[in-house]
Amino acid sequence: METKKLVEIDGSYLEGGGQALRNALSLSCILRRPIRVVKIRANRPKPGLANQHLHAVNLLKNITNADVVGNTLLSTELEFTPRTIIGDMYRADTHTAASITLIYQTVLPVLLFAGRSSRVDLTGGTNVFFAPQIEYMLQVLQPSLERFGISFKLKVLHYGFCPRGNGRCQLDVEPVRQVSAGQFLEFGQPQWVDGVSFCAGRIPMILATEMQETAVRVIHKLWPHQDCRIQVVKHSPEKACDNGAGIVIVAHTSTGCVLGSSALGQKKVLAHMLGSDASSQLSGYISKEICVDDNLQDQLIIFMALASGCSRFLSGPLTQHTRTAIYVAEQMTGVKFNVAVNQSGQTVVSCEGIDYRNELLQSNE
Repeated sequence: METKKLVEIDGSYLEGGGQALRNALSLSCILRRPIRVVKIRANRPKPGLANQHLHAVNLLKNITNADVVGNTLLSTELEFTPRTIIGDMYRADTHTAASITLIYQTVLPVLLFAGRSSRVDLTGGTNVFFAPQIEYMLQVLQPSLERFGISFKLKVLHYGFCPRGNGRCQLDVEPVRQVSAGQFLEFGQPQWVDGVSFCAGRIPMILATEMQETAVRVIHKLWPHQDCRIQVVKHSPEKACDNGAGIVIVAHTSTGCVLGSSALGQKKVLAHMLGSDASSQLSGYISKEICVDDNLQDQLIIFMALASGCSRFLSGPLTQHTRTAIYVAEQMTGVKFNVAVNQSGQTVVSCEGIDYRNELLQSNE
């Protein structure tokens, strides 16, 4: 196998958090291109690899039998040289509330290009701050990736919250031959809003009810006849043993767009404020008739870069996470993302992908 030139990624670029590291690692594994990531999470209070990032690095080390230098807690520099992607059963326990969804965000693109199906069993946090909640991954990311010809199954065995974690999930990934170009340009008409308002442990059911009632009230204020199906759930001790509360709501449109927003319970924040925050954000997306919400933007970039054909999405202003993801994708793949603002003030992002093919899958057929 030819030796590919090492790519150096500046981890302090723009967002300066874990985004650059996650995307660089994923693309390194897929393209079999060695990387050096410097100034890792330089813009965070505690720079360097946190527990969540270290587990993602070590998972990918196992998945690709990589040579790694710098995979220690709080390391600010990492060298990663992958080999072949191995589809298999993988298990990791973070022993903390490290985000399960962000670890999955790192390994999912890689396992799509394995030669066989895989399962990743993770223990950590399912609903934690500064990360997509597990319901968002199921209700927004999963249907959105289907537009790229990507499918996965995600099972929540146990919910986990800050500070202890104890959540457990299983992700099943089917490999693809290639990623299709995804199109997210037609908003259509709002159809319904659904989601879940939940609590667990010693948190009373009334808190989840207040979040749900406030969210429905905000939606109905703007759209009086909008169908709202937000469930109120108190997780059983078998499903969640610690205290936790939150809300995830999703708008569905006639063209199949799914837009999500969420809020997590925290001390001294009233339940109705959480419901109001989540529903106000979602209402903003619907009013602007965008197809991709703020939390989905950055998660689509890696698939657009790898796709066969030109992918496009319509969104609001790009987040720092998304701009960082674009920087990494352009550095790693050589693609060019085009970002423009249309007459309606919406942001249109497009990219002609590199048409990356899964040679491992073809050789196994």
